[in-house]
Amino acid sequence: MEPRTLYEKLWDSHVVRDYGDGTALIYVDRHLLHETSTHQSFAALRASGRAVRRRETNLAQPDHAVPTSGRDLAVAEPAAQAQIETLRINARDFGIEHLDLSDRRQGIVHVIGPELGFTLPGATLACGDSHTSTHGAFGALAFGIGASDCATVLATQTIVQRKAATMEVRLEGRLPPHVTAKDVALALIGQHGTGCATGYAVEYRGPAIEAMSMAARMTLCNMTIEAGARIGLVAPDETTYEWLAKAERAPKGAAFVQALAYWRTLPSDPGAHYDRTVTFDVSALAPQVTWGTSPQDALPIGGLVPNPDDVAAEGERKRIVGALAYMGLEPGTPLSEIPIDRVFIGSCTNGRIEDLREAAQVALGRSVAPTVHAMVVPGSTAVKRQAEAEGLDAIFRAAGFQWREAGCSMCVAMNGDRLEPGERCASTSNRNFEGRQGPGGRTHLMSPAMAAAAAVTGRLTDVRELAA
Repeated sequence: MEPRTLYEKLWDSHVVRDYGDGTALIYVDRHLLHETSTHQSFAALRASGRAVRRRETNLAQPDHAVPTSGRDLAVAEPAAQAQIETLRINARDFGIEHLDLSDRRQGIVHVIGPELGFTLPGATLACGDSHTSTHGAFGALAFGIGASDCATVLATQTIVQRKAATMEVRLEGRLPPHVTAKDVALALIGQHGTGCATGYAVEYRGPAIEAMSMAARMTLCNMTIEAGARIGLVAPDETTYEWLAKAERAPKGAAFVQALAYWRTLPSDPGAHYDRTVTFDVSALAPQVTWGTSPQDALPIGGLVPNPDDVAAEGERKRIVGALAYMGLEPGTPLSEIPIDRVFIGSCTNGRIEDLREAAQVALGRSVAPTVHAMVVPGSTAVKRQAEAEGLDAIFRAAGFQWREAGCSMCVAMNGDRLEPGERCASTSNRNFEGRQGPGGRTHLMSPAMAAAAAVTGRLTDVRELAA
């Protein structure tokens, strides 16, 4: 057999039927469900009289529409309340495990799946959410699907997919202090564009990846969708196995040993062919921030707001003009002089315990600027408990941050966690599209430490200046 990449091994081991036209029927091992993408799926099952094929492979929990201001409070928005209640009823009626708002395991699907060991190397995992690519950090073939596809997975445990081309992203060197996986993701997208990985399954490799924690790898795979790819991958290694050895639902005892033997076969073979290779040396990377309305609008914090007159391509020049108008920015403005009104630390991109630790280090002994409203939203109730056990919540509260319950929160602008028109936010989420965090809201993407630095200074700030 020819040497194969990680993606090719995952694909080959899950093909039920190859249609010969680049598509195949793929078996789906695991399925995560949340409240905003599955009500139509269950309605389709009811209309067709079909049952869920393998109930134990599905896990449902509310995350997008949940209130983060308190679990004992009623959901403020009727539409959100209806979504949450509909998921609970559907899970009950179809016999699917459901983690409701009172469950100690509840959280964002892309945080709790890895936490629980529901996400495993070598598995296929689908979810009605584009950032399902997050789970590829474990060497899982994970991808987002639509509502109709969710119904197909529920009923048949399979889905038709088109095989992707393969892209190797080699990260050479070592990350400098105070530079994170979020900075790597933003720099890659900033340099290559949001469509650079369209049609590819991206595998991150190289010494910088090997040195990353699982949380960092998840951040990188999470942001892969913003480069145009549906699939981001990191081969499992000792870091992965150490994580899974502690995970509640991962195999135990002899079963873990057996699984480990299989997981070790998954990394790409020496000599495996990639359709495209991108090499990026992270050694001199600086903290990144976005200035516009696309993740590709990313620059080092020491940079200037770009001038559209410097861009030759008419289409891109017009896009930049529109982005600057929406963001209320003037060309040539130093990024470090842009004031902010709000700070959001959280999301499936940067709501894990490591992210909160990084932000808390910056917040320690400092105070949120008087003009800034800042909030910290853990990615799961488990992250929240761990942070409180470590005293991180006390650090944030003392600095003037709001300490919230777990949920997607301001990333999707629900339940009051949203920007007002014209407000400018330093955010650790994954998208800075127009209106993403609220109609007329202006979003600057960055790492948790950078967001905390913005909170205490009232402007976009190089976190390295505070650490000096």
